[in-house]
Amino acid sequence: MRRADLGGNKSRIGCLKLRVGVVGLGPTWQSRHQPALAALSGRYEVRAVCDPVAHRAQQVAEEFHARPIDGFRALAFAEDIDAVLMLSGRWFGALPIHAACDAGKAVYCGASVEMQAEEASTLCDRVRRSGVAFMAELPFRLAPATIRLKELIATRLGEPRLMFCNERHVAQPCAEHSGPGGIKSGPPSHTRRLIEMVDWCRYVAASEPTSVQCATHPSTSGTEEHDYSLVTLEFEPDASAPGRPVLAQIACGGYVPSGWTEAAAFRRAADLQVVCERGIAFLDLPGSLVWFDEAGQHIESLQDERPLGEQLLMQFHRSVSSLVLRPSSLEDAFRAMGIVLAAQRSAKSGQRTDCR
Repeated sequence: MRRADLGGNKSRIGCLKLRVGVVGLGPTWQSRHQPALAALSGRYEVRAVCDPVAHRAQQVAEEFHARPIDGFRALAFAEDIDAVLMLSGRWFGALPIHAACDAGKAVYCGASVEMQAEEASTLCDRVRRSGVAFMAELPFRLAPATIRLKELIATRLGEPRLMFCNERHVAQPCAEHSGPGGIKSGPPSHTRRLIEMVDWCRYVAASEPTSVQCATHPSTSGTEEHDYSLVTLEFEPDASAPGRPVLAQIACGGYVPSGWTEAAAFRRAADLQVVCERGIAFLDLPGSLVWFDEAGQHIESLQDERPLGEQLLMQFHRSVSSLVLRPSSLEDAFRAMGIVLAAQRSAKSGQRTDCR
């Protein structure tokens, strides 16, 4: 909802339940969002569900004692809805976000929305002008290993100099796979993975990329255009080391045939390797961190008190409850998307592309 509308409702939203409508049952619905909404029943109440597959919407609506709604605009404008949880952009694209802005409803975006640079800029401006609370799902930031790495950078390891971010996964099959009850349980898109990895590197580096270079390999099977992307980001030089820009190399591959899960995990590189001024860290999500400095090797296994999905939704609840607009999530999401779009242009031209 709009910030101007929160004055009279803040006590209700802050202390009681946030009434939400779910748009699209995405690939992480069963593993992340459904358990989180169930666990946070004291903070969230699902009032409506909209999904192109009617029986899925009906099933989830019954589970949460909600109602299925045929259209996302009807859901956004419903009087008993405070916020829209957009969890899949496969069928609707960015239209539900525009509808939520028109209705003055807060938006939680856990969907992968494919769009061009001009469309992304227009959407960002639309959300900003509407004044609604907006949160993009950028989960790597909240991983316990990431939080600990940021602490070590500030205290022991020093500023990052090189980063290597890796992900290897099985290819998405042409046919959609469904979980129990027919709920789609396919993996996130290649573009979505790249956006999350780019944002992760930006967050760890605490700096902005100035240029990007990308090489891709076309996919011969599955539903993705590419099955491998190699992205190199050059960041702004640190003030303490002018002329020595931070480099990040992002490798994202979905070239392993579907079903070959053992091959995808075989001798896998660390999710993130960071070379810092005074040490090196190897991070595997969500909570494995091994780092080295002059004192030797340090091994840490970290755990969260709450699952990731609950942390994300609690953060969104705080954002909606606050009277202070925090544009960082909006800017971070669209900045990462803009960098990935610049990487796609670089792959087509074969040249390094400015992404400032």
